[in-house]
Amino acid sequence: MSGHSKWASIKHQKGIKDARRGASFTKFANLISVAARAGADPDSNFKLRLAVDLARKSGVPNANIERAIKRGSGQDDAGTFEEITYEGYGPGGAAIIVETATDNRNRTAPEVRSAFSKHGGSLGTPGSVAYQFSQRGVIVIPAADLEAATMDAIEAGAEDVEEGRRSAEAGEGQLIVYTKPTELDAVRKALAAKNYQPEKAELSFEPGTTVEITDEAAARKLVRLMDALDELDDVTNTYANFDISAAVMEQLAG
Repeated sequence: MSGHSKWASIKHQKGIKDARRGASFTKFANLISVAARAGADPDSNFKLRLAVDLARKSGVPNANIERAIKRGSGQDDAGTFEEITYEGYGPGGAAIIVETATDNRNRTAPEVRSAFSKHGGSLGTPGSVAYQFSQRGVIVIPAADLEAATMDAIEAGAEDVEEGRRSAEAGEGQLIVYTKPTELDAVRKALAAKNYQPEKAELSFEPGTTVEITDEAAARKLVRLMDALDELDDVTNTYANFDISAAVMEQLAG
């Protein structure tokens, strides 16, 4: 939406996601361990390959990655990890999905609940907001020529495309490419064959409808809530359905 920012875009612009994950190798280890339950070979386990690629991009040492794979695939006795998804509401009625990877749900649940309650939100029950989202593959590619990149993405099998934020380097832009969940890897490979180097390729929950946040106080609380959730070591990803107007974003930055 012109003049608005979705949470995924805000997170990307602020560098929250990469900064948080780069500062906490625990997040990556948990994510990799959970993915490795389906197999220890990244070449045959696409979910594991995505987790390993993200970890390497964020500077996680290979030794940490290998230990996490062994732990998740049962090659050691370090404990069992599981994925738990939480759902809730933030200020302004925003719907929020929180993905976690944990070896102790009795630790994770109170931490997530506390983050919601401290920042004007409330933790919901399973299914309370998930129906407002659908899972899609998301690929972000740099594109000096957005029109040409759009055509290439469509030929590669994209379901939809969206112009991302403008990059600060030489006026170069970004194209957000959406795929079916099962076709993420195929589209990524097809784009790579066309000499595009994806900056991100992951499965994501995309909102079907969005809630526009025009009140500065509500927007500030929402961003603080999302920050608090992202800071939790057990949280691997967050999704939300709110848009914040450009004017309000300027107020938040002021």
